[in-house]
Amino acid sequence: MTVKDEVRAEAASSDAVLIGNDAELIASCWTDDWVAVDATGVTSKADIIGWIASGRLQHHTMTTVGGERLARVGDTVVLTARKASSGTWDATPYEIEEWISQVYVRSDGRWLQAFCHKATVAA
Repeated sequence: MTVKDEVRAEAASSDAVLIGNDAELIASCWTDDWVAVDATGVTSKADIIGWIASGRLQHHTMTTVGGERLARVGDTVVLTARKASSGTWDATPYEIEEWISQVYVRSDGRWLQAFCHKATVAA
C-alpha cells in the first residue's frame, strides 16, 4: 500500500468514526494541537470534541463526492476533496457540501489529522 493509499484509508476511517459521534475515538484520530478553520475562524480540537461529547454537534453522513487530491511532502500528506455531510447542530438538522483540505502527519506509526480547512461550496 502506498503512503497516499494509507492516508486515503485513514481519512475514510476517520469519516466513519466521525459519523459514530464517539468523541474519545474521534479525538484519537487528531493530533493534540489539531484545529479546524472555516469562514468563522479557528476552532480548537477541545471545542469540537466537547460539542460532540455533549451531543450539541452530531454527524450523520460524510461522503467524498469529488475532487480528491493528495499531495505528499515527506511525512506530511495534504488531502483535498469535495465532501457532502449532514448532521445536527443544537438539534437543528444541516446538510452541506464543502471543499475540505486536511493535513495528515505520521505519528507513532499511524497517520493523524493535524489540521482541517473547510470552505462551503458556492451555489
